[in-house]
Amino acid sequence: MPFLIGLYAAAIIAANLLVAQFGPSITPINAFFLIGLDLALRNYLALKMNRYQMAAMILGTGALSYAINPATGMIAIASGVAFTAAALADWATFNTVTGSWIKRNFAGNSVGALIDSVIFPTIAFGSLMPVIVLTQFAAKVAGGAMWGYLIKSRGL
Repeated sequence: MPFLIGLYAAAIIAANLLVAQFGPSITPINAFFLIGLDLALRNYLALKMNRYQMAAMILGTGALSYAINPATGMIAIASGVAFTAAALADWATFNTVTGSWIKRNFAGNSVGALIDSVIFPTIAFGSLMPVIVLTQFAAKVAGGAMWGYLIKSRGL
């Protein structure tokens, strides 16, 4: 499990570094591969950890995402705020929805993706960017579904 927690944190940190380097144009790619992975891993780990461990992981990774790269200024702040808000909403949704893990994962990912897709670019780039928000949301939901399927099919 420590490897998966590290992978979870590394996905967020890598996404932040890529946005700092390449700007808003990289966000749909990040959304699909890195944030989608993060969303699905969080839901998988929710089955393995108690609520205090999950809260500590979410809040700790949110703080770590800022601490690793404070030089990026608003990107680091946007990431920490968006990541933490989306993670908490995803986790709450995942734990509220009933049914299969895939159904719960998709529901949690969708809520988390929406919150993250609105908060991150709005704070990071100083304005609401509807095309970026919609593109990120679609990519995060698709990426979360893909990673969720891979996690479930591999029986992690």
